[in-house]
Amino acid sequence: MHAEVQRYYGEVLSSTDDLKTSACCTIAPPPDYLTDALSLIHDDVTSRYYGCGLVLPEGLDGTSVLDLGCGAGRDVYVLSRLVGEQGRVVGIDMTPEQLTVARRHRAFHARQFGHEESNVEFIEGNIERLGEIGLADEQFDVIVSNCVINLAMDKQAVLDEAFRLLKPGGELYFADVYADRRVPAHLQADPVLYGECLSGAMYWRDFIATAVRAGFRDPRLVGDRPLTVEDAALAEKVGEIRFFSATYRLFKLPGLEAMTENYGQSVRYLGSAPWLPDAFSFDKSSVFETGRLQPVDGNTAHMLGNSRLARHFEIVGERDVHLGSFQAATRDSGLPFDADAVASTGSCC
Repeated sequence: MHAEVQRYYGEVLSSTDDLKTSACCTIAPPPDYLTDALSLIHDDVTSRYYGCGLVLPEGLDGTSVLDLGCGAGRDVYVLSRLVGEQGRVVGIDMTPEQLTVARRHRAFHARQFGHEESNVEFIEGNIERLGEIGLADEQFDVIVSNCVINLAMDKQAVLDEAFRLLKPGGELYFADVYADRRVPAHLQADPVLYGECLSGAMYWRDFIATAVRAGFRDPRLVGDRPLTVEDAALAEKVGEIRFFSATYRLFKLPGLEAMTENYGQSVRYLGSAPWLPDAFSFDKSSVFETGRLQPVDGNTAHMLGNSRLARHFEIVGERDVHLGSFQAATRDSGLPFDADAVASTGSCC
């Protein structure tokens, strides 16, 4: 299947117009500051974008970022602008045709962003075997991936490697495709369904278990949307299986608990993250208004206070008194996605 994926993205797909589903497509419009950055990306790179979400988290200035399955480099180049000249971005992909496009435009984007030299690097490699390309432990502040982990045969290995490569307090922020049940083996063997990011999708409960085994406790859902299968033949094959695009953020932090617990802690967003003066959206259920003190569970306080985001938040309270479960939390039970949502349609962004 590795060879089939390489063929699909290297030979079958020449642009987003060749896609048969809405899986490898970002529908939601980006915020204004990202629209500005996206407008500076070369057309050759943009036309070969197959992501399913915005993997451009907050507070990236000066950080080192790794993009797993970078393709032609659209996200790498936007990240290049967001981290600035003091930051660094590395893209990994196993498809030579995609990397040829990405590397061709390094100097162009450096000029676009006003950088004296490019701060990006592209490496050919398999995201399941990152140790083979010489990436050392704990060297990245953030790892992103956009609709690629579903294409990996060994997803546990990908998350294990991501955990290894992140610095303590680092974050894996990625968009991918998930299913509401386990996809049957005969569909997983279908090269078109696999290449379209559907039949390699994990059942969401299996993803949570895989993430926890890798060391990522309490994965946070940032956003999600149901997907459509426009091609009639593919729709008939998948039958009643429902697919969702979802963005998660996972932190490499010792001390995170399996459940959301109440220690009487609160946080106040300082309004200092670039381009976010009014509010900070942390996950699907947590939006922090600038200046407002808000109660949070212990894990949220730990994530905000012991990662690169700490400079943008004031944490009030310690973890010395346990007050039971955090009642506002709903992540511990039920389907994390909106089962009644209507699939979005529209052009890729």
